[in-house]
Amino acid sequence: MRIILLGPPGAGKGTQAKRLAEKLDAAHISTGDILRRNVSDQTPLGKETKDFMERGLLVPDELMSKMLLERFTQNDIKKGFILDGYPRNLAQAITLEDIFKRKNIDIDMAVYLDSSERVIIQRLSGRLVCGACGANFHAVNMPPKKKGICDRCSGSLFQRTDDKEETIIKRLEVYKKEVSSLIKYYQQKNKLYRLNADGEAEAVLNEIIVLSNKLHDSLKV
Repeated sequence: MRIILLGPPGAGKGTQAKRLAEKLDAAHISTGDILRRNVSDQTPLGKETKDFMERGLLVPDELMSKMLLERFTQNDIKKGFILDGYPRNLAQAITLEDIFKRKNIDIDMAVYLDSSERVIIQRLSGRLVCGACGANFHAVNMPPKKKGICDRCSGSLFQRTDDKEETIIKRLEVYKKEVSSLIKYYQQKNKLYRLNADGEAEAVLNEIIVLSNKLHDSLKV
């Protein structure tokens, strides 16, 4: 299965993508992971990326699309993939479609994880990130074994400045303005499926798997 996970910040795209990739034996493609890997490996694209990040600037879409294009040449996507973190707007969706055409790829579905503002604020305002390895924890939902310390690498955990409640609300306002055209884009392609993502992660995961199984069965008919 080739699936794109869409949804507002805090809807659980990253968490669901990782677990879904494991369940479906598919590649997990995260734009955040791609950026970090290129920077860590000091690739030519990574060096360009680092320059923007060190200046506190967003990585340009053109640079991100080059990294995605390279990622979709790798062999592990042949079994399928779960893409999260991209696209975030219509322009990125069109860019992604161009990449897919060049690689002769067609997605099976775009799953929109619909989550309420109340739940998003609760999730994001409690999120903790490891400064060393980038692992995510949550002060309430998924606390580390030792307060302030990463279970994976023993690095220090911190709260991102954009995970403060007032910043989250502003991020959601921006997101809502951009997402309507993105939803319409995948609706017109008959690829969009919406799920309520306010529930427990395991229940949401099971809903996505049931949906993917139904779609897989229908494609075989």
